[in-house]
This record gives sequence, C-alpha cells and structure tokens, in this order.
Amino acid sequence: MGTIIQCSSHISWRNNQHPVQSRTRTAASSAENSCVNVKNEEFPCLIKRRAALASGVALISSAVFGFPREGLAVVKQGLLAGRVPGLSEPDEQGWRTYERPEDKSGGHGVGWSPIIPYTFSVPQDWDEVPVSIADLGGTEIDLRFASPKEGRLSVIVAPVLRFADNLGDNASIEQIGTPEKVINAFGPEVIGENVEGKVLSSEVADHSGRKYYQFELEPPHVLITATAAGNRLYLFNVTGSGLQWKKYYKDLKKIADSFRVV
Repeated sequence: MGTIIQCSSHISWRNNQHPVQSRTRTAASSAENSCVNVKNEEFPCLIKRRAALASGVALISSAVFGFPREGLAVVKQGLLAGRVPGLSEPDEQGWRTYERPEDKSGGHGVGWSPIIPYTFSVPQDWDEVPVSIADLGGTEIDLRFASPKEGRLSVIVAPVLRFADNLGDNASIEQIGTPEKVINAFGPEVIGENVEGKVLSSEVADHSGRKYYQFELEPPHVLITATAAGNRLYLFNVTGSGLQWKKYYKDLKKIADSFRVV
C-alpha cells in the first residue's frame, strides 16, 4: 500500500493492518489536522472530527454488515424504518392475515393523504420482501410478499388522477371506469407488456358495498384484483411460475380473492 501524507503527520499502512480500521483512523486523524496534502496541493480541511468519526463508523458498517451502498437497489422506507409487521398468527388452516399498519408510510409523493389500510390472507410460509424502485410499478408499489414454494404478490397504489381530476377524495372503481378500461390501463404495470389477448377472465365482486374487479391473465400467469378507495386505485397482484401455477393455483386464487380495503 502507498503512504498517505496529512500535513506533518505520517501514517503508514502495514500489510497486517486491517484496511477498514486503517481508513477509520485516517478519517479521524484528518479532522485533527488543519489541511490535507493531495498531489502536492493544499486544501483547507473542512471536516470536523465528529463527522469524520461518523464517516468511519459508516465505512465499517458498509464493509462488515453489508449495508446498501451507492448504486444498489433502493428499498423504500416509511415513517417506520424497515419492514413493518402486520401479520397475524396462523389460523387453524395455517393461514395468516396481513393488515397494513396505519402508521406505515410509502413512497407515494408529497401531498398524499394517509393510505387506507388493506388486508389479505396468505399461507404461513409467505412473508414480506423488500420493495425496489426499479421494480415494475416503481414507487407506486406499496408492498411485496413472496413464498419460496408457491409464488409472490405485490400491491400497487396509484393515483386516481390518472383517469380524471374530478373524482374527489372518495372514488369508487366504477367511477374510474369499466373492468376493461382499468385492466388495459394498469395491466401493463403489472406484467410489463400490453394485456391485449391475455385476459382469460374478468369478474366483478361486491364486498361490504365496495366493488372489486378480478382478472386472470396468461401469459404470464397472474391474478389481479382492483378496487378504489380514497383518492387511490389499488391493484393486488398474485403470480407464480408455470409449475407453481399448476401445483398451487388453488392457494394463489384464494390469496387473490382475500384482498380487501378496510
């Protein structure tokens, strides 16, 4: 390794010295000196000791614990850091119910009203997984769940203003449009391509006075449940591979049918 010169201080990196520890000490030391000599040019040192030490700690965290660094997928964080719990204990059949916590925030832009909670049921081996802004649906994906055995699901929460600006703050799915209009507009966000010729079935269900549009698409294999509440459209999507679809279709259909906005 080379030699780092910091004013009159001389710090050597030995071969048996841990690079993370060395860089941490270097960062802290640079805060105590009044200047840094880089390529024979002197610059005023603007780094405070506290900031340097914090930088060193962050460096250790990144190297040792594998925290995300620049360039990696960004995981959305809300008012509650990390993944927010919302799953019940398994029932007699081994299914759990998820209800979105009211204090969980999402990346849905400034000025959004609080998201009305929604619920759904999954077998007990399903669990929440991180959401990346690089996923289909972008920042409008509010939640993802997955099972290593059966498949995966996502919840997209989109503004009803995409359709009209006069729907108010309590829109219904019927106001947004017909099932055909909704699936043609939002289906591509779920499957990444046009849905023409892929809709195998379309149904309308009523639960507690709220209408739900239910679709089955192929290919790819996906079940979509759409409804509206407040000033948002909710798209609940359940999908799996061909083998998962063949083996666990009954469970996947039950998951799709369980979606409710409460």
